[in-house]
Amino acid sequence: MTGFLKLLARNRLALAGGIVLLLVVLLALVTPLLPLAEPNVTNTSARFQRPFSDGALLGTDHLGRDLLSRLLWGTRLSLAVGFAAAVVAATLGAAIGIIAGYYGGRTDNLIMRGVDMLMAFPYILLALAIVAALGPGLFNALIAVAAVNVPFFARNIRGITVGIAHKEFVDAARLAGLSNTKIILTEILPNVVPVIVIAMSTTIGWMILETAGLSFLGLGSQPPQADLGSMLGEARSALITNPHTSVVPGVMILIIVMAINLLGDGVRDALDPRLKSGALSRPMASTMVRRRDPVPAPEGKGLLEVQALQTQFHVRDRIYRAVGGVSLHVKPGECLGIIGESGSGKSVTALSVMGLVASPPGVITGGSVRYDGEDLIGAPYRKLRDMRGRNVAYIFQDPQATLHPLYRIGDQLIEAIRAHHGIGRSEGQARAIELLKAVRIPNAEQRLTDFPHEMSGGMRQRVGIAMALANDPDIIIADEPTTALDVTVQAQILSLLDDLRRSRGLAIIFITHDFGVVGQLCDRVAVMYAGRIVEEGPTQSVLETPTHPYTTRLMACVPELGGGRRRLEAIPGLPPVVDKLPEGCAFADRCDRVQADCRAGEIVLERQGTRAVRCLHPVTPLTEAAE
Repeated sequence: MTGFLKLLARNRLALAGGIVLLLVVLLALVTPLLPLAEPNVTNTSARFQRPFSDGALLGTDHLGRDLLSRLLWGTRLSLAVGFAAAVVAATLGAAIGIIAGYYGGRTDNLIMRGVDMLMAFPYILLALAIVAALGPGLFNALIAVAAVNVPFFARNIRGITVGIAHKEFVDAARLAGLSNTKIILTEILPNVVPVIVIAMSTTIGWMILETAGLSFLGLGSQPPQADLGSMLGEARSALITNPHTSVVPGVMILIIVMAINLLGDGVRDALDPRLKSGALSRPMASTMVRRRDPVPAPEGKGLLEVQALQTQFHVRDRIYRAVGGVSLHVKPGECLGIIGESGSGKSVTALSVMGLVASPPGVITGGSVRYDGEDLIGAPYRKLRDMRGRNVAYIFQDPQATLHPLYRIGDQLIEAIRAHHGIGRSEGQARAIELLKAVRIPNAEQRLTDFPHEMSGGMRQRVGIAMALANDPDIIIADEPTTALDVTVQAQILSLLDDLRRSRGLAIIFITHDFGVVGQLCDRVAVMYAGRIVEEGPTQSVLETPTHPYTTRLMACVPELGGGRRRLEAIPGLPPVVDKLPEGCAFADRCDRVQADCRAGEIVLERQGTRAVRCLHPVTPLTEAAE
């Protein structure tokens, strides 16, 4: 709860709306205790007094009644009716939606067709018809407003419930013998409560407006009882001659509805788990840069050169050092493998190259990324946008998430090409067919009209590779492109990437968990742990003589054919949390070679020849490994 309130408070508009709404509600609650005039007592001799008159702070209406008193009592009544209507509509709508979504089949069809019939009527006309049938009155207006909003809640909650009802934990509850009622109350309801709260927070304002509209037409609050809508209705005849009688309730309605809507937007965002890790604002077009240290001088080692790169995530009062000073390079036609456990900083390093780390909360705080000698850190967005896909392309891990589900494969390929080249539709289509053939997709002409869901995982990944190749880039960053694929398809994708690299002279940065993939594809390998490079060198050399204990343990985790030759290892413990990195070696708590000096001071990456290691007590001395 504390985290929710802190996140809500970061949204200034929502905080302002919440404060204003709280003040209005408190004022409505203490209204009976205030020394106010009787709201319904008339005094025609004092009619239409101006604001700030003696004894009438906000003036009087056409019957001489005190506007301040009627405003506060009317606000109290309008808030009560609006909140009550929201609770009734949410309760009934949620119950209908959960039952329809959970049981499905005929029950779902019957219930939702009834909901569709209600939604076929304009909601204000339906509310008027209900009040006309029941008779004028504030309670009947409440029923009408709640009734017309039930379909909205039912539709939303039914859609959420359909997705939840087929989850594994619901199936497990059925297998455990729980009744349908128990499953709904203990498994389904807790998962839809946040959606109900969000829907209520964004519709209470409309319900207050709808109630005020019915009272304005004389179908809600009846004289002499006042609510905000009836006050507006009574004042319309004097709108020109005495506008204050309309302005007073109108401004209060505006304040209440605006405050509720602003607060509702904040509640919706704060309850969204995807936004809890960062700020509520929209991510910037490129990663924020706040370099404190001097920019390293270029060394000219390769086409792409990363030097002392530091990328952090600033989440509230915590700083996660995802990348803590990484240096690496890749030459034309070379494949560099980056390997490490999940959370070691591989993907963040790759995303930082082209400023693709989401800001907020991501911030590049140091280092440089040079493409062909030009520093890209802090480069203008136009420059980065022009280079993305044209000079440096990216292959993401999950092609199902990368490809747009509503657009055909051909359209997406053509869009990728036309983003950097002003070509016509027919020329783009010919180029798309050429790309599909290059990645060995059969029947390329027919595949152009396929949607992503009509293709297998391996074929979708090939399309992702084709999109990366669309503008003949010099460098491709492949972020675990084979993780979700079976072994045979994985081998095909690796072979395809290797052939493309050799035929086109591509430089590839290949991110993976698997040393087997590294051995098959990569010329050099960099091992990452806790945001830093701990070992680097030619692939064959590292595989034959690993120096860092972490590299050795990673290799021991890879199974070999001919089972029984050795025991399959596992690395004990967990990687450190990067907002609280220990002193000295980050791997010390999991290392079987740790000594006292491993936990004190900075451990530098020592280089000798083509090999490098960040370790005081390596498995193989660097002098021997570099030979």
